[in-house]
Amino acid sequence: MVPTLPAVLVFAGVDPSGGAGIAADILAIAAQGAHALPVVTALTVQDNDRVFGVQAVAPELLRRQAQALIDKIAIHAVKIGIPGSAANAAVIADLIGQLRQARPNLPVVLDPVLASGHGDVLSLDDAVLALAPLLAVTTVIVPNGPEAVALGGAENLRAQGCEHVLVTGGHGAGDEVINRWRDAAGVEREWCWPRLPGAFHGSGCTLASAIAARLASGQPLAQALDGAQTYCHAALAGAYAIAPGQFMPQRLTD
Repeated sequence: MVPTLPAVLVFAGVDPSGGAGIAADILAIAAQGAHALPVVTALTVQDNDRVFGVQAVAPELLRRQAQALIDKIAIHAVKIGIPGSAANAAVIADLIGQLRQARPNLPVVLDPVLASGHGDVLSLDDAVLALAPLLAVTTVIVPNGPEAVALGGAENLRAQGCEHVLVTGGHGAGDEVINRWRDAAGVEREWCWPRLPGAFHGSGCTLASAIAARLASGQPLAQALDGAQTYCHAALAGAYAIAPGQFMPQRLTD
């Protein structure tokens, strides 16, 4: 009998450098033993450091990409990166509502990418406002420290509907990276990881996709968060260079 893998519906942009967005999501999800269904939200002009341009996909084309998959394939989790525009975010939220009619507990993981590491814009609209329709349908949101501040903090995110908030500490200082999870009951848990030298392209995509894939496979949330962070740290520890600047995580690891 041919094996069946759990499928993760992915909404994200195309990064021509292959380090972030759809390219990162596909590899990270495959490394967890799941299958990515990549729906393109935006085309970008970027290298491993900078974003020079973003062209959002038309909302109706976005819907058609996803609907063709939803109509045939069982979706076990959803991962969201940049929506590209507020209109696209509204379409994605509507599609998740449709999916949850059949699977009410469908896990949704949101990587709220507000800008590149250099502050380059990644949305046609105000990035914070563009994410608003998605917050109420998010199971786990994975902002870095600056993104969490821009979005009003963990408690504000939970008040807007995000059940669980994992704030990553890669943008902080010190010898350790501290990731903090605030769960649906408001209880906080921390993970501490040795800070690795250098900067990495697509680390947030890697972590969020790994979480989504593990949830798609049926892992309990705490186990999925723990395993995804272990995987992500190993991917960063094994990173490689393609040019000066940010390193590429080695996602082909287990």
